[in-house]
Amino acid sequence: MPTFVHLTPANQIKRIRRGGIRQGRWGVYCMPVVPVYYVAHQWVRELRRRGQRVLAAVYFSVPDDEPVWVGRYSEPHRLCAASEATSEIMHAADPEGYEVIVQRSIGPAELRKVRAVPQVLGWRYLPRQHERPPCLCPYCSRGDIKVQRQKRYAERLARQADSD
Repeated sequence: MPTFVHLTPANQIKRIRRGGIRQGRWGVYCMPVVPVYYVAHQWVRELRRRGQRVLAAVYFSVPDDEPVWVGRYSEPHRLCAASEATSEIMHAADPEGYEVIVQRSIGPAELRKVRAVPQVLGWRYLPRQHERPPCLCPYCSRGDIKVQRQKRYAERLARQADSD
């Protein structure tokens, strides 16, 4: 039985211990527990960016043959068995950005443990985003902090490139 980890706001832990993890619109988002801790908990910073202060990890198990959706964020997912999804992520060349969706609620009897997680673990926006220059268009930079400073810096670099 593969073990999965679901990241949730810490203030929801008492409710989850009592009633389990409720299925959202698409299901329960989770990651398989793999030998690399970072891969299993990579979503912490991205979820915190959306306004959650403190996140906790809820570990649960599902049967090997349970159908789940697996794939990279914002790419098409495929339906497969839970054990196959775990193996795919574990053996992927770049496992960052993967997610697993269980299409049902997780009952309290299926929960294994609840733990605090480091709040600075993972990536923001997209995996490997810090390796690309930021998009400064009005849509992408809407609501970001210090956008004007980034735009001035980009303009200064463009002027330097033109003068060279």
